[in-house]
Amino acid sequence: MDAGIGLLAAAAAVRRLRPDAALVLSSDPDGMPWGPRTPEDVTARALAAAEAAAAHRPDALIVACNTASVHALPALRARLEPDLPVIGTVPAIKPAAAGGGPVAIWATPATTGSPYQRGLIREFADGVAVTEVPCPGLADAVEYADEAAVALAVAAAAERTPDDVRAIVLGCTHYELVAERIRAAVQRPGLPPLVLHGSAGAVAAQALRRIGEPPAPEAPAEGTLTVILSGREAPLPAPALAYAEGRLLQAVSPAR
Repeated sequence: MDAGIGLLAAAAAVRRLRPDAALVLSSDPDGMPWGPRTPEDVTARALAAAEAAAAHRPDALIVACNTASVHALPALRARLEPDLPVIGTVPAIKPAAAGGGPVAIWATPATTGSPYQRGLIREFADGVAVTEVPCPGLADAVEYADEAAVALAVAAAAERTPDDVRAIVLGCTHYELVAERIRAAVQRPGLPPLVLHGSAGAVAAQALRRIGEPPAPEAPAEGTLTVILSGREAPLPAPALAYAEGRLLQAVSPAR
């Protein structure tokens, strides 16, 4: 679940690990973006999206949204666990800092500088040079596959990123859909390749561990895909097909 198509990265990661998985994608296009909303409003909308997915009796729920993980995870777990394991998304600050830095964290303006993100930096990146980079407009541009707006938002964030940064944490699930454009904008000539750290792969693997299902990338069975948009079953939104992750999901199991 997510406010929008940021959930594609985690869904595609699950699909690669388990081609036989039945996936339910629940988002909230009627209420997005969640970032500017109050924590109480985010929690209410996240609960609605989660319950729409839970009606399909899944084995696990991935909260593929940093904003919802920050504000709504306790409420989601209180409502759904232990019957339905809930897996949140945490920015990959720990593995990024393990490389020694300098590190940049690209995130929404609401997340940048938040007590939550600052706490993760203190816990996992003590002694490492970290720059928090707000990326206004980037998640919305990705959501609507607006190429011009994506280019402008990425370029603006790249300008705010120090030249010596060696790793970037993608602190919003939408950003993983344009990871290579981010890399191209920030990579400096003559420097080692930039390392990008997203959360989708780790979250997908954790979900499978929680339900006791090992990865089986060669599974012969073809999975299914159900798409829920603000509580209504629908096809995969057209902008999702602008991204490799959306095309993978559509190709393996056409959306209903």
